[in-house]
Amino acid sequence: MILPLPIKFHSRIHILFGNPANTLAKFIFFLLFALTSSMYAQIDINKDYLPEIHGTIRAKYEYEPPIDKGRFEIRNARLSVEGKVRPIVLYKAEIDLSDEGKIKMLDAYVRIRPKDWKFTVGQMRVPFTIDAHRSPHLQFFANRSFIAKQVGNVRDVGASVSWTSRWPTPVTFEGGIFNGSGLTDQKDFWTNNYNFSFKAEAFIAKHLNITFSCQKANAEDVNVMMWEVGTYWQTSRWHIEGEYMRKNYVHNSFTPVNAVDAFAAYCLPLKKVSSISFLGRYDYMSNHSNGNKDAEGKLKIDDPERHRLTGGITLRLGTAKLQSDIRLNYEQYFYKKGVLPSISEQNKIVLELVAHF
Repeated sequence: MILPLPIKFHSRIHILFGNPANTLAKFIFFLLFALTSSMYAQIDINKDYLPEIHGTIRAKYEYEPPIDKGRFEIRNARLSVEGKVRPIVLYKAEIDLSDEGKIKMLDAYVRIRPKDWKFTVGQMRVPFTIDAHRSPHLQFFANRSFIAKQVGNVRDVGASVSWTSRWPTPVTFEGGIFNGSGLTDQKDFWTNNYNFSFKAEAFIAKHLNITFSCQKANAEDVNVMMWEVGTYWQTSRWHIEGEYMRKNYVHNSFTPVNAVDAFAAYCLPLKKVSSISFLGRYDYMSNHSNGNKDAEGKLKIDDPERHRLTGGITLRLGTAKLQSDIRLNYEQYFYKKGVLPSISEQNKIVLELVAHF
């Protein structure tokens, strides 16, 4: 969706985004933006510079047989504004009004894009892994893999640069340096211990992707180094993907974490609706720590080791720009004997409705 932006509105954007922690202001920004944009629909502005508004809403119901309880949840209610102010100068701002009930500022950056290069400064998802980089409407399953959710999901403030080759086999190299402050702790955050990341991905014969990435990050006050390798093969009907990740904690302060994500999806085109997909996934993670410590000052286990099998069916309506999915998944978890799993990390049935515009 493309809507015009009144000239005087630029100052409002600056005021509302001046304080990253002001979530109420961010909500008001998007509300005012949507209202005032429609009022100025007749302004004669170069269409190449009109901002685009996109959104994704995911609403779902989950039922867990082990506890015989269920819940309704708004998993995401994202809105984004993006566009360009010059042919090579782009911008994006994205907010989630309900990330499991919380308001979060996600992306806010300026990008310079001359030919095959991209220079980005601001708040963004750190270039790392395959699955963690998927937007909610592009996910294959209702719930993300362990790699994308627990182990390798990082957004931060910093700068990145990427270059895509024009070789017969396109290869993209991307690297960045980041504060390590996360999304909200920016105002008084100063550091000489920056985080960094690097990602390289190649597309072979238009169907095969091979990705390697590494990242230095932090779990609270503990430095970690993560390594990832993944690949997927995609045709008009099949998507087969596998990814492995290892997470090392500095000074062996916690046992290194291993995580695996492997799945396949078969898409069957239909006449009256866009398609129906049949999916199966296996993922695994060993004991994982977020950096929290016990009474002795040692890192403790926040996510116990588990395996998971997921089966699902997705009914897709519409196109990529105006998309709606109905996802039905069943997740079977496997823990070691004696482990008490989190209330939300158990066997479950998930019915999710997704709308993207």
